[in-house]
Amino acid sequence: MQDIENLPSYAELSEREDAPKGSSWGLFGQDDQLGTLNFLTPERVASAAKLVRRGDVFRLDLPLHLPNPPLFGRGVYRQTITRSQRRIMGHDDYLDNLYLQASSQWDSLAHVGHEEFGFYNGVMPDDVTGGQGSKNGLDHAAKRGITGRGVLLDVARHFAERGVDYDPLSTRAITVEEVVGTATADGVELRPGDILLVRTAWETAYMAADQARRNAIAEDLHSPGLEGSRQMAGWLWDHRIAAVAADCPALEPWPWDMETGALHIRALALLGMPFGELWSLDELAHDCHSDGVYEFFFTSAPLYYRGAIGSPPNALAIK
Repeated sequence: MQDIENLPSYAELSEREDAPKGSSWGLFGQDDQLGTLNFLTPERVASAAKLVRRGDVFRLDLPLHLPNPPLFGRGVYRQTITRSQRRIMGHDDYLDNLYLQASSQWDSLAHVGHEEFGFYNGVMPDDVTGGQGSKNGLDHAAKRGITGRGVLLDVARHFAERGVDYDPLSTRAITVEEVVGTATADGVELRPGDILLVRTAWETAYMAADQARRNAIAEDLHSPGLEGSRQMAGWLWDHRIAAVAADCPALEPWPWDMETGALHIRALALLGMPFGELWSLDELAHDCHSDGVYEFFFTSAPLYYRGAIGSPPNALAIK
């Protein structure tokens, strides 16, 4: 494993001869299944804990039943409540058809792979089984937890304050320049190991829509997100971002612009960077705008389920 404090730049990764170009494969170990979560060192987690000043907690997951109908053809879960057959009054319940990526989610490193080289660190489809030894599942992240300094970039507010023509229910690529502009305007300093949250206001627009509009959104989905370019992947890597999440359905624009390329391939598959999607960021964003503080202690406990391809994040921001 290479010294985590002295990793190659993205430009250097793009010239690799010993692994796919633009990849971090092997840098954290040949059998590593955590990827950029390795940036979350104990020292960085301990430092992030000091960001708790007021004790206010913000839930970052949507309710499990939203979006409704689910996007990308995923199914609707069904809850069954049973009454206790014992001599005490009580209930149990269980869920059928629970798609782990139908609501707020983490994408595991087994979610999307490179067409030629496979999934992060050379994992191939036959290695992703859900059984004993299944690779790149979220169980690896769940076992250690995802905890550190969280940072919010409220791109949607940045656009609104500058009169940018922007529709959060349309396909729109957010550029590196716009991300940097948002950070600069809000005085956000990025540090190695940050968990980056990006607000596009897709959540805002979706929650304001009536059911007929929500049905139409699920039928013909368009959404904004971080552009899928090499420049964006390089910016994320060179800032040593541990994980990145947004309130939109795919983190990057949907439908994908394959001429530009997909961030899911460049960052998730090749760099090993976990993606969060469909997160609930409005309440946190309002608070950050109110007090001018865009950093917080972040915690997430994905479901500890062997080989999981996705999971609700069970994520909190604590200020």
